[in-house]
Amino acid sequence: MEFLHALPLLVKAAILGVVEGLTEFLPISSTGHLILAGSLLGWHDEKAKVFQIAIQTGAMASVVWYFRQRIARVITGLFSDRTSQRFAINILIAFLPAAVLGVLFSKYIKAVLFKPVPVAIAFVVGGLIILWVERKQRRSFQRARIEHIDQLSALDALKLGLAQAVALIPGTSRSGATIIGGMLFGMSRSAATEFSFFLAIPTLVGAGAYDTWKYRDLLGADDLPLFAVGLISAFISALACVHWLIGYVSRNGFVPFAWYRIAFGVLLLVTAWTGVVDWSE
Repeated sequence: MEFLHALPLLVKAAILGVVEGLTEFLPISSTGHLILAGSLLGWHDEKAKVFQIAIQTGAMASVVWYFRQRIARVITGLFSDRTSQRFAINILIAFLPAAVLGVLFSKYIKAVLFKPVPVAIAFVVGGLIILWVERKQRRSFQRARIEHIDQLSALDALKLGLAQAVALIPGTSRSGATIIGGMLFGMSRSAATEFSFFLAIPTLVGAGAYDTWKYRDLLGADDLPLFAVGLISAFISALACVHWLIGYVSRNGFVPFAWYRIAFGVLLLVTAWTGVVDWSE
C-alpha cells in the first residue's frame, strides 16, 4: 500500500471527497469509510481528521441544491405557514441530541473510536441491525404510521434525533441510524430517507463548523486548495448519490447495504487479525 501513501495530498483530498459524497447518505457510514481510506492513504493525523469532518459540508450542499425548491418554500413560509414552521421546528428538535452529545463527547470519540478496528465492529453490528429491521418490516402487514415527513410530531422528531446521535460512533452511519430508526418508529422507508436528507443540513454544517473552529490553529491559508478540492468532489459525488438513492428506496430495501457492511467489516477484522493490512492507525 506504499504507493497510496506517496500520492500527492491534493489527490488524496479528491479521493476522500468522493468517498464522503458516495457514502454520506447511504446506510454504510461515511465516517467509517473516511477513516479506513485515510488509513490506507497514510493521511490520518489531526489535520486529516478535521478535513474528514469539514468536507461533509460539501455533501450537505448537494442536499440543499437537490431540494432547493422545498427549502425555499420552507424559508419563505416560516412566518406564515404552519406546515413550514412545524417542519423547521422538527428539524431543530432532531438536530439537538447529536449536537449536544457531540460537543460533550467528541474528544473521547476521536481518541478512542476513530480507528479502523472499532469501525469494522460497528460495520458488522449495524449490518445485523438493518437485517433485523428489514425482516421485521417484511413480516408486518401494517401500513406505516407516517407516510410523509409533514406528518411528524415533535416527539417523532426527538426520537429520530436520538437515533441519529447513535451515529456519533464511527462506522454506525448517520443516515443509516436515522432511516432505520425512523422505520422502527413507524415511518415509511421513503419518508425516513427524505427526513435524513434534510436533517443532514444542520448536522453536517454544525459538525464541520465546530471542528474547523476548534482546530483552527492546525489550519492555514495554504490548506484552502486542499479543502476546496475535497468539498467540490464531495458535492459532485453526493449529488449523484442523492439522485440515485431517491429512486432506489421507492422500489427496494436496505438488505444489500446490510450484507455489504457485514462482509466489509468481517474483511477488515480478518486482515487486522492476520496482519495482512496494518490497521493500527
